[in-house]
Amino acid sequence: MGKITFYEDRGFQGRHYECSSDHSNLQPCFGRCNSIRVDSGCWMLYEQPNYQGPQYFLRRGDYPDYQQWMGLNDSVRSCRLIPHVSPVPLGLPCPRVTPVLQTQ
Repeated sequence: MGKITFYEDRGFQGRHYECSSDHSNLQPCFGRCNSIRVDSGCWMLYEQPNYQGPQYFLRRGDYPDYQQWMGLNDSVRSCRLIPHVSPVPLGLPCPRVTPVLQTQ
């Protein structure tokens, strides 16, 4: 599970919108995005609705202005939560690949 908060103004000011899942169109939620707080999870942000346009990968942390996430402008119109994949725990054997010999 993830949580991200978008703020219209820099420094986590102004109107804000919290999101905890994929959102294909953020335009009705806020007009611009100048700061972001990622409380949990990793997120992919897109400048256009429907996961289009330039994209930005954000992990947990505070981004007080759009330049902090390398944004070209204050436009964020859709977002996706990146699913967490657990690695194989240490000490457990990795699956083995058994070669198959072909006979003629």
